[in-house]
Amino acid sequence: MSETQKTQQIDLSEENLTLLNSSIGLKYLFADKKIDLQKVIRMAQYETELKELQVELIKLQEWTIKNGKKIVILFEGRDAAGKGGAIRRITAHINPRQFRIIALPKPSKEEEGQWYFQRYINQLPQPGEIVFFDRSWYNRAVVEPVNNFCTQQQYQTFMGQVNDFERMLLESDTYLIKFYFSITKEEQARRFKDIKMSPLKKWKMTKVDESAQELWDEYTKYKVKMFEHTNTEKSPWIIIEADRKTKARIEAIQHVLDKIPYNQ
Repeated sequence: MSETQKTQQIDLSEENLTLLNSSIGLKYLFADKKIDLQKVIRMAQYETELKELQVELIKLQEWTIKNGKKIVILFEGRDAAGKGGAIRRITAHINPRQFRIIALPKPSKEEEGQWYFQRYINQLPQPGEIVFFDRSWYNRAVVEPVNNFCTQQQYQTFMGQVNDFERMLLESDTYLIKFYFSITKEEQARRFKDIKMSPLKKWKMTKVDESAQELWDEYTKYKVKMFEHTNTEKSPWIIIEADRKTKARIEAIQHVLDKIPYNQ
């Protein structure tokens, strides 16, 4: 008996057999001609858990609307870390009129002359709203200095102001969650390869992405500085190990549900 067969026998519990015979399990079971039973079970478990958590996210949003709460969730991480995919799963079934996803483009000439945080302040939630930042003001902590998109003086000014900025957010009755999706260099390279080969995804590759592997150590240096300076008691970073996308998505959603007291 092979190791794979042994593993499959161990995993064929009554619970997993029931899962395999469910509509979700059958969908994955017949998705490919070559059946990988462990993958089928894993994906069926993931989708089942995801749906249960998405029901709770609806309850969280209803609580947010009813009580006029303001929620800001930041998604940071290296290129191809899975930030966008996680946001899509979180927002898949909640009311689209009461949340926004913000992915700001390069600053305009007018914005370049403004206080750095101003363009982000303009996107903050109204009472009863959740705002997801697919990259945020922390561009200036890592991406901009690594790629010479800002001066060292601008970087130092940002680092001197960001904790006070977030303190003011929290003091204005706003919930703030900061996620950092962490992947290995090897996984990033693999994902870049997949993106380049996909006619539906290759548009995602930018000049910044193209240089990400070469500048890996520089990104690491600034990432460490960011954590050291901005991982405060009131506004901590939540590091999500994201080499496995499904696990990362579940972990992020679970943390949101644990952080916001919607079920009290």
